Amino acid sequence: MVKVIQDLWILEESGTVLFDRVFDEKIDKNLFGAMMSALNSFAAELAEGGLSSFSLSQKNFSIIKRKNCLFIASYPKKSREKKVIEELKKISKRFVQLYREELENFQGEVTPFKAFELEIEDSLEQVVNKLQEGFW
Repeated sequence: MVKVIQDLWILEESGTVLFDRVFDEKIDKNLFGAMMSALNSFAAELAEGGLSSFSLSQKNFSIIKRKNCLFIASYPKKSREKKVIEELKKISKRFVQLYREELENFQGEVTPFKAFELEIEDSLEQVVNKLQEGFW
């Protein structure tokens, strides 16, 4: 399986970061979560459905919403968005299945979600792969 997702954030609608896996964290995850939640709310006011993707100079970002959570993936410009969305849908479905009860009773405690990385290793590009690309 090709690992197309570099970074992943899972946010509760209010912006609380439930889970993140980021290679090179340049911004505080809570600030990122609040910003993305605000952007999505703003976009939802302008157009039905909210924000679904955006680009920066080196990366693209795709966003899907499921069960009051935002699932945000970053990926290289060379990757195909369709593949990323497919993986993001699988990830979001798995997350909601595993943590249904925690999400329904969410009180701000994010510790239960930390183990989710083990569930999605096959979807996430690993740091070792990035290092190998730099040397080959």
